[in-house]
Amino acid sequence: MQALQTLTWNDTWYLAPEIVLAAFTIALALLDLSLPRRIDRDIIGWGAVLGLVTAGVFVGWHIHDLGAWEKAGESPFRNLLDGSYRVDDFGNLLKLVFLGASALIVLASLGTVKKEEVPIKGEFYYLVLPAVLGAMVMASSGDLITLFIGMELLGIASYILVGVRKSSGLSGEAAFKYVVTGGTASAFVLYGMSFLYGATGSTRLSGIAQSIGDAVEGSKALVYVAFFLMIVGFALKLALAPFHAWAPDVYQGAPTPVTSFLGVVAKAAAFAMLYRLFVNTALYAYADTAQVREDLFLALAVLAAAAMIVGVAGALRQQNAKRLLALSGVANAGILLVPLTLDITSFHSSLFSEFIYYLLAYVFMNVGAFAVLTVVSRETGSEELSGFAGLYHRAPWTAAAMTALICSLAGLPVTGGFFGKLFILFGTVQTKQYWLAAILLFTTVVSYYLYFSFIRQMFMRSGDTERQTKVPMATGLVVWICAIASVALGVLPKPILEWVDGLFSVSLDFLSR
Repeated sequence: MQALQTLTWNDTWYLAPEIVLAAFTIALALLDLSLPRRIDRDIIGWGAVLGLVTAGVFVGWHIHDLGAWEKAGESPFRNLLDGSYRVDDFGNLLKLVFLGASALIVLASLGTVKKEEVPIKGEFYYLVLPAVLGAMVMASSGDLITLFIGMELLGIASYILVGVRKSSGLSGEAAFKYVVTGGTASAFVLYGMSFLYGATGSTRLSGIAQSIGDAVEGSKALVYVAFFLMIVGFALKLALAPFHAWAPDVYQGAPTPVTSFLGVVAKAAAFAMLYRLFVNTALYAYADTAQVREDLFLALAVLAAAAMIVGVAGALRQQNAKRLLALSGVANAGILLVPLTLDITSFHSSLFSEFIYYLLAYVFMNVGAFAVLTVVSRETGSEELSGFAGLYHRAPWTAAAMTALICSLAGLPVTGGFFGKLFILFGTVQTKQYWLAAILLFTTVVSYYLYFSFIRQMFMRSGDTERQTKVPMATGLVVWICAIASVALGVLPKPILEWVDGLFSVSLDFLSR
């Protein structure tokens, strides 16, 4: 406790994004309580978007400041509370992803979420903010305790969001399954953390990295148990096969904007925690832990392969669009996990740039697809694939945007999804993980049939009605932002990768103390 630093006024500047989200949550909750019931709660949604954008501005300001310090020869990161909280480019880049994705999800829901689906719209909008706050804490934590607090803050807010449709049996079932699964995952992670603390004597990630060599020498079995318990917990959080069974039911039962949040922001936050924890402690540990390191990352590689195979195979049989996208998310989680499993060599040192590039593509193509699903389900009253039938005749521009998003999901040229998979594929070949490369190629080819089902319905099937589909302005804007971004990532991948590589450094963002 004597080593803990007290927060100063200067430190609060580095916590400005988190403070902004907390302040907006309180302000919007009070505004919701004070507004008459007759006033539409979309005003709360616009306030949530404003809070997310404001926090994003502060994160961008921090990125600029860190770059200026690095050019001046200073440390391009800041440690708060003796390293419990760390402001660096790894965390800042992921915070921008969380905030941007959440802003798009809330914006897409404005005007499309019906009262029958979300009866308490005000709470729905401002509960997103503490969930994003938890995700940001997970991305910047340098201590096991802080990591767990961020994970639980995100989890508790997400449990409420999933069960927000109080009168729906599907929503109640989804909320129950999500609470049980989330609680089980948290228990595994916390249990693993406790063993890791017992073996190393520290909850600081830097302290664990320094002590893990001695821990392996003295109690190797305990270290194995600690990491494998955490792997099981993260596999549950990320819905990696064979721990994915909850995802289709929860995604189907939750309101569509909440499903989009779970599939994008919550998943990205779990990856942030996984990368922060494993790269800091296991990947760059001392040479005498080489065998442990190889075993751990082989286990992660097997999980990634299983997720790609099971996700694509399970989605082939689905006719419900939400369940299909849920299983597609299982496969994509496996792809996002692959860079972490690869060796860092002189030929392959860009694990994070590959991860963040595909994560950006994943965010845009999934947020856009769920936004289109929101419009279609609102118009047809169905979340089945058949609801997309004849969409080209009812909303041709929306169908065109959905086609671009589907092409990115499938990994077709020239889209962000194509280059994201291609860069990860190159990484597997460079590190001689040919079996992972083969599985990635095989599942990508099979997924073409899976995603073509959307295009077949939109362009080759006639719908039950010829009535034009009304697309709210905010939702249409999000759909086109996501479609254009998905194509732009494929047309101009080099500037994005160069920007990420220029900001992120393994030695500075992960290994510097």
